[in-house]
Amino acid sequence: MIEQIKEIEGNAIAFEIIDSFTETDGKLAHKLFEQKINQGHDVINVLIKVDELKINHIVLKAALQDISYVLKNLKQFGNLAIVNHSKTLKTLVKMDNLFYNKLNNGFEERYFDLSEIEEAFKYIETKN
Repeated sequence: MIEQIKEIEGNAIAFEIIDSFTETDGKLAHKLFEQKINQGHDVINVLIKVDELKINHIVLKAALQDISYVLKNLKQFGNLAIVNHSKTLKTLVKMDNLFYNKLNNGFEERYFDLSEIEEAFKYIETKN
């Protein structure tokens, strides 16, 4: 399930993934993203707080659809903030950023611990 954490003025969105990620969740995330595009923003910064997501609760079709959506719209994605408390996810974000940064005009994907969520909000709320 995803929930919007708070509404942010400008070119940023923030949501939390709780327990699972389904096709409906993917559609909601895409809708939030597209609302910002329709407001006239060329690039959208995204904060994703991952809270107790269980790998076996990720619907494969939803994950594949989400990856496809991101790849089709990559040039409209700005900085990404991933918020969690996991050494594994921290490592994966660092590895993913090597590709994301090169493919997407120098924008970055950064990991923030749960205790650093305010820093993560500042990161995505910075204009680019």
